[in-house]
Amino acid sequence: MLKVLLIGESWFTYTVHQKGFDSFHNAQYTEGGGPFIEALTSRGHDVTYVPAHEVDTRFPLEPEALRAFDLIVISDIGANSFQLSSETFTRSARSPDKTESVRQYVADGGGLLMIGGYLSFSGIDGRARWGRVPLAAALPVEVLDRDDRVELPHGAEPKVIDTKHPAVAGLDQVWPAVLGLNEVRVKPGADLLVECAGHPLLVVGEYGDGRTAAFTSDMAPHWAPPAFLEWSGYAELWERLACWLTEKEKI
Repeated sequence: MLKVLLIGESWFTYTVHQKGFDSFHNAQYTEGGGPFIEALTSRGHDVTYVPAHEVDTRFPLEPEALRAFDLIVISDIGANSFQLSSETFTRSARSPDKTESVRQYVADGGGLLMIGGYLSFSGIDGRARWGRVPLAAALPVEVLDRDDRVELPHGAEPKVIDTKHPAVAGLDQVWPAVLGLNEVRVKPGADLLVECAGHPLLVVGEYGDGRTAAFTSDMAPHWAPPAFLEWSGYAELWERLACWLTEKEKI
């Protein structure tokens, strides 16, 4: 059994309803990590989920607490949520840089997976900022210093490049289409496993004593449409990748 820490994949939506002279507001909270969590828990793995707005209070600050997890997954949450704690942002007090904590965790032998989205890698308008923090050194890809979205509203099918790598061996060579991804560059020494529309989709590498991976599209909508979530290889992909990142055998 793998112990996985998933961070991000949640958001609040605020709506204004204008009806003639009158208007009113409402808000909705959504968590998008359900399919990913189900994929791993259905295969016997343990997933601890920290939504985006709880990073400030629930992220493990002590190295020993982080090392309790085999794999850290960061998905669709910007670096600001890791660097700007309430102590620093509201009280001007010094606080640990959580991106450095994750970098050190990987260097010491932990596994790291970053999954794409509007606030992954560089993100929309460059707001995710993952290329400007210490953790950038551990990623197997170079993060572009600009808006890195590649919108594919027509859909594009990912294609496996390295069919022998254990993270993708045995999966379909062509996957259901996705609707977008983050543009990145493969670092020297990293391995490109899957590409989509001419862009890297899945890249793996090593950093220190640990292993890292970048999956540049979503784990769930909107870039990952229902057909991708219902794909027979969906759960197999995440389990194979998690096992490779942690150097563990499948259950």
